[in-house]
Amino acid sequence: MAVTGKLVVNLHNLARFTNIAVPLLAGLFFVSGLRISFYFHFLSVGFLFLTILNAFYLYGQRGHSLLRNFGILGQGRYILESVGPELRQYLYSNDTEERPFNRNERAEVYRKAQNTNSASSFGSQKNFDSTEVKVRHSMFPIHKSELKHTHITFGEERGCANPYTLERPFIISGMSYGALGESAVRVFARGAKQARILMNTGEGGYPKYHLEEGCDLIFQIGTAKFGVRQSDGQLDDQKLRDLVANETVKMIEIKFSQGAKPGKGGLLPKEKITEEISELRGVPIGEDVVSPTSHAECTDIESAVRFIAHVQEVSQLPVGIKMCVGLSTEFREFVTEMKRQNVFPDWITVDGAEGGSGAAPKAFMDRVGIPLFPGLKRVNNILTELEARDRLKIVASGKLVGPGRQMIAFCLGADVIASARGFMLAAGCIQAMQCGNNTCPIGITTHDPNLQRGLDITLKANRVENYVNNLEHDLVELLCATGCRSIQELSFDHLYVPKDSTLHTYIINSK
Repeated sequence: MAVTGKLVVNLHNLARFTNIAVPLLAGLFFVSGLRISFYFHFLSVGFLFLTILNAFYLYGQRGHSLLRNFGILGQGRYILESVGPELRQYLYSNDTEERPFNRNERAEVYRKAQNTNSASSFGSQKNFDSTEVKVRHSMFPIHKSELKHTHITFGEERGCANPYTLERPFIISGMSYGALGESAVRVFARGAKQARILMNTGEGGYPKYHLEEGCDLIFQIGTAKFGVRQSDGQLDDQKLRDLVANETVKMIEIKFSQGAKPGKGGLLPKEKITEEISELRGVPIGEDVVSPTSHAECTDIESAVRFIAHVQEVSQLPVGIKMCVGLSTEFREFVTEMKRQNVFPDWITVDGAEGGSGAAPKAFMDRVGIPLFPGLKRVNNILTELEARDRLKIVASGKLVGPGRQMIAFCLGADVIASARGFMLAAGCIQAMQCGNNTCPIGITTHDPNLQRGLDITLKANRVENYVNNLEHDLVELLCATGCRSIQELSFDHLYVPKDSTLHTYIINSK
């Protein structure tokens, strides 16, 4: 007769047995230590500890029902749960399963940062089904010597007094001192200088460690206006003038929203607030710092456009805005008001809902905002329809760590790519998902000096430079394959967008 049942462990009986066996073994080893050998006392001490711990779980604590019912056996469940992400990451998940970045995506960044060969063998692990967007190649690829040297100049459209020219189309996206530790800030800032790219300071207040390395900076003004705030939450014009007097501050970005938490202000957990951060941001120690959901000056579309003009006037620098796309009708009204006032930001950073953050409410991270590609397409379309596309640049941000997704972003209208997590991976991030806990094992998103010592600033800055160099190399080869001579020649026609893809669905059905 076939056996159809399966092996079942009765955890209730096993727990009862464990609860009886542990104190009995403690007693047995104690007696053995007296009568047979002193060394048995080592075991008796260990089992005595387990007996006391088990008694506490069963009769002392009240917070965990599982422990009150199963004792130390129940603790095993919590241990397995705590190491579950690591077990899945290294033992069980395949190369394309993990989120937000799978093993293949991380490995590509690591190889670029370490300047090693990134060629693959035997075939891609992508699905090649009706959901994946691909880049269309030309029958007649061009040689690298035929490419136009691309310079991106911010502020040229409105005749800014101090325009800024970006030699390479990459920006290290906003990561503040607070979200990052001192060593990590210095790694990225030094790497940015070596790679000749911009670094965004994030909204963390006066950029002390960003400035120390001498790279070109975008100073980000968040809704809390750390570093340039009056006591009532309004912008302090004089503080802004004093800050931009520093020659390394090249541009200003006003953050209206962030992809990981659109509709919410920034969040810095209290565990990461040191005395220095408290001073730089002007916030108390021992409390979570939650920024307002919007700028005090911006109560509607008209006032938001006026605020952009005000920051441009005060700073005399190129000024852009960062936002995650929500209602298309609202963005259309926003651009219409820009035309009415004849005020345009020098760029718009379109941040996808798949963007990252050191800390964000899970409901917002999972369910709010439009992903980058459809959002980018919608922004580019609306600007074009309203004859405003030539008034500003578009920066794309949101999981753009590899050249493939970056090429798609360029085809959808982006002029420049911004990435934060790509550079974190280049510096050695292992996707431990502990950014908001001050326990980053690599030392990037922590202020614990014992963990920060793991970052060799010189070595990691070199890897940031390598990452940029190899990204540019791949993008040049992809551009040549399309037959285009510059990023500006790329268009939506250079993409294959299947009917079942989310991008196609959004384009057809978007409102």
